[in-house]
Amino acid sequence: MIKDFSFSALNMGVLATFVGYAASFAIVLAGLTAMGASETQAATGLFFATIGMGICSIWLPIVTRTPAAVAWSTPGAAFLAATAMLAGGFGEAVGALIICALLIVLTGVIPGLGRAVAAIPKPIASALLAGVLLKLCLAPALALGNLPLLVLPIVVAWVVGLAWNRLAAMPLAVAAFVLVLFLGVDPSARTDASAINWGPVLDIVPPSFSPLSAISVALPLYLITMAGQNIPGFAVLELNGYGVNRPFLLRSTGIVSLLIAPFGAIPVNMSAITASMMAGEDAGRDPSGRYWAAIISGVCYVALAFAATGVTAMASIAPTEVITAVAGLALIPAFVAATTAAFSRADQLEAPALTFLIAGSGMSMLGISGAFWGVLAGVAIWGLKAFFAARAGRQAVTGKA
Repeated sequence: MIKDFSFSALNMGVLATFVGYAASFAIVLAGLTAMGASETQAATGLFFATIGMGICSIWLPIVTRTPAAVAWSTPGAAFLAATAMLAGGFGEAVGALIICALLIVLTGVIPGLGRAVAAIPKPIASALLAGVLLKLCLAPALALGNLPLLVLPIVVAWVVGLAWNRLAAMPLAVAAFVLVLFLGVDPSARTDASAINWGPVLDIVPPSFSPLSAISVALPLYLITMAGQNIPGFAVLELNGYGVNRPFLLRSTGIVSLLIAPFGAIPVNMSAITASMMAGEDAGRDPSGRYWAAIISGVCYVALAFAATGVTAMASIAPTEVITAVAGLALIPAFVAATTAAFSRADQLEAPALTFLIAGSGMSMLGISGAFWGVLAGVAIWGLKAFFAARAGRQAVTGKA
């Protein structure tokens, strides 16, 4: 194992950690806060999500000898940020996180469940993801209108990074955010920055369960995590020539998600973006040794976990609009990819359009979020159009005969 280590893998592992964490920690905090978490509860959730991500990123590459990159469910956190707070508060949200983790475990145990998720048409799943991301992707523009002096430097840094190197966009935006935090925001009204405790502080909320939270939050969160993270993550590894044992990886990430969910942590799953970084040649000439990049990233994530309280406290100094603006910038590439995939079929545009509009509207009916109704409507219309198209095709063939 030691003979497979390379400095290329070390460098790429550290870079992947920085890119992955900088691009999404604000989204995680926004999601937990929207679900009713206090500052210390959000810090607890961030701590355990990062620990879970780090443990999986160390363990799975060692076992599989592949750059099996693991991340938290960034699209899932965006979904939470765009969803109305549950009646039972953060405790009910924790219950939904536990149910979601159980579903991921079951997908790794019951092959039919995985096939059922895969049977959802890709444009519908992509439209669901795009609709979920819409609200946060609008946040930078809205914040720019309300707080231009604070948000404009962050947007400019993001654009410069995007023009230079796509992977540099969010690190530069986060660096600009930190500068804005210290130069443009008065922290005395909220927090004395010099008194921030950087050690982990745990604030645990007892979970509560309800059928509505299971349907409205847990099920859409599970579908988004599977369609937006796990399936693309598997595809990246396979495209780079690595064998993937999907049931094993789903069971592993699902079990870790189940262990951390009671502490308010969002699920962990396979990653596509960091996997593409660590599975390529930049992580080492020898493909059989690139798994070290994932191991290094796991070690870095574990170290970062212990800064969760400080990161949360520093983020709380900034206006909420600025935090959501940073989160929205991080999600724009995912939104573009999702919308492109959603409307890739010229003969099936209405179904993904309806899924996108319902999921993105923020509506709820019978206490159930629009994400669920959007998928239901989209699948129904997709099936009906496919049925009538197939019948018309059969009639045309019969008529010619």
